Amino acid sequence: MGPTRFLSATTPRSGQQAALGADVIALMDALGVPRAYLAGYDWGGRAANVAAALWPERVLGLVSVNGYLIQDIAAATEPVEPEREAGFWYFYYFLTERGRAGLARDPQGVARVIWKRNSPKWPFREQDLERAARSFANPDHTDVVVHSYRHRLGFAPGAEPYERLEEQLAGLPPITVPAITLDGLADGNFPATDGSSTARHFTGPRLHRTVADAGHNLPQERPEAFAAAVRDVRDLRQGHPARARLTGRRQDTT
Repeated sequence: MGPTRFLSATTPRSGQQAALGADVIALMDALGVPRAYLAGYDWGGRAANVAAALWPERVLGLVSVNGYLIQDIAAATEPVEPEREAGFWYFYYFLTERGRAGLARDPQGVARVIWKRNSPKWPFREQDLERAARSFANPDHTDVVVHSYRHRLGFAPGAEPYERLEEQLAGLPPITVPAITLDGLADGNFPATDGSSTARHFTGPRLHRTVADAGHNLPQERPEAFAAAVRDVRDLRQGHPARARLTGRRQDTT
């Protein structure tokens, strides 16, 4: 969030997925950008997924780390295997007031633990974390983060301005624009797949790639692979001849 500030004290400090996607479109409107390629991971990837699903006319193509990132909130109570649940400790920590206080007191410390678990092969430096932590220095950081996790697990209502969008997202809308999805083979929390488990959510041209030695923060850990995907999704948009050249080049699946 960094220096970004809410214009009104009454605006909901929402971190729900509809807010993230709507913010992407609002930013494009403010910049006078009618259509764009979107690429991201984690929160940024979710924002890009939501924008691509709900405003496909504004999105030329999508690069998404960890595949389809629109949250199935109705299924939030379904457990996963214990090893993965352990990695999601911060999801449940933020459901408590102790977690809210812990995040407010030491957001950089919380991030350090998450980075180490999610990207076990990434030898990030303390200055890398310090640079990222500048975005935490915001009076609304804690409220937005806490609301995001509480909403996704069904423990907090969404903000009224996003009610219609959340209803659309509850149906897990397909992504129709050209897409390249990426999985890091060293992701400590989100195991890499061959892309087939989320294939039904991508109804346009789509390629899936796995990236060696990359953890959860794939764009920063393997920037060359991420940049290549951004370039290639533009080729993918051009049609089947370009797609034929790309398929098989970097562990692509259809």
